[in-house]
Amino acid sequence: QVQLVESGGGLVQAGGSLRLSCAASGIIFRFNTMGWYRQSPGKQRDLVAAISSAGTTNYADSVKGRFTISRDNAKNLVYLQMNSLKLEDTAVYYCHVFSRSDYWGQGTQVTVSS
Repeated sequence: QVQLVESGGGLVQAGGSLRLSCAASGIIFRFNTMGWYRQSPGKQRDLVAAISSAGTTNYADSVKGRFTISRDNAKNLVYLQMNSLKLEDTAVYYCHVFSRSDYWGQGTQVTVSS
């Protein structure tokens, strides 16, 4: 079955950096678009960044120039490098793939403090 396991979240001061990782299994990783979403309490889950099988990326306007999504097809990993973190980046971050159905990881908490 499809499994997505995120890691790398934590507590960081504003202006700092974190790198999230997502390990995927149960899919032919290199053929799939991978995405990172985030959700804050009381808000909907929104797309942060996505990377296609060809390596094409797209970002939410709020993170452009600060976050970078990348993938390692040999290791079935997708990363989200987050720089210049802001208080409003605080959320649970989820890895996502669509493979006949939507699949989500368990989420990893990112908390940005002042």
